[in-house]
Amino acid sequence: MPAASIPYLMYHELELPGRPLCQSEPGYVRYIISERDFREQMFEIQRAGARGVSVSDALSFPTSPAVAITFDDGCETDLLYAAPFLRELGFKATFFVTTGFLGKPGYMKPPQVHELWKLGFEIGCHSMTHPYLPDLDEDGLRREIVDAKQELEQITGHAVEHFSCPGGRYDERVIRIAREASYKSLSTSRTRANSCTTDSFQLGRFAVMRDTPMPAFRKLVLGQGLWALSLQASLLGGAKQLLGNSLYDRVRGLFLAPRGR
Repeated sequence: MPAASIPYLMYHELELPGRPLCQSEPGYVRYIISERDFREQMFEIQRAGARGVSVSDALSFPTSPAVAITFDDGCETDLLYAAPFLRELGFKATFFVTTGFLGKPGYMKPPQVHELWKLGFEIGCHSMTHPYLPDLDEDGLRREIVDAKQELEQITGHAVEHFSCPGGRYDERVIRIAREASYKSLSTSRTRANSCTTDSFQLGRFAVMRDTPMPAFRKLVLGQGLWALSLQASLLGGAKQLLGNSLYDRVRGLFLAPRGR
């Protein structure tokens, strides 16, 4: 019997000793975890009797327990640390790359993306310039979804079949264009595990944060207490809809900004 549901984990850059982060603003840093914490989380997946899989693997709903591992942005630490460690464990993953970031400090270069693919990892698309997609017109959406896909396919020489939405923001136009571009799935930031009844163009993912404690991570992997996370995400989603993307980000920035002594 296939798994009833599979949690998808969403990672970003990993913090390595002595290496500067790609960005330093608080809204970014809160998504960054240390390589030590990442290692312990992968071991926790093993201890739970599960294995790390790619989005393509997860969508086939394997019979053995599985956790989909995804990375957004295309940071160089994907290749420098995450991929080698995942290979040691026999885990797979999907790396969603933002093509416009390639070659910038801290991000992979095109040959490194190709190397990541040659190592056996799945390459997905995370847009061209990382905008909030619902804010764009039709031409802008096609550039971010279709043109970026074509760039990655030229780099890897292989079909790019999965897309993840920057900031988790999407609408019906995004879904339509992703389908037209022959993607097989669209990953969001909706906080839920995915079952065989989940629309593959509205896949949920759980963001692993800098302050995610191991007991909470363990529950996530085991599929426990997900209702609380879903409720919290629904409240945040309501705030985003009420305030709009720009105002929501400004308000969030005020809360995340370092406080003076």
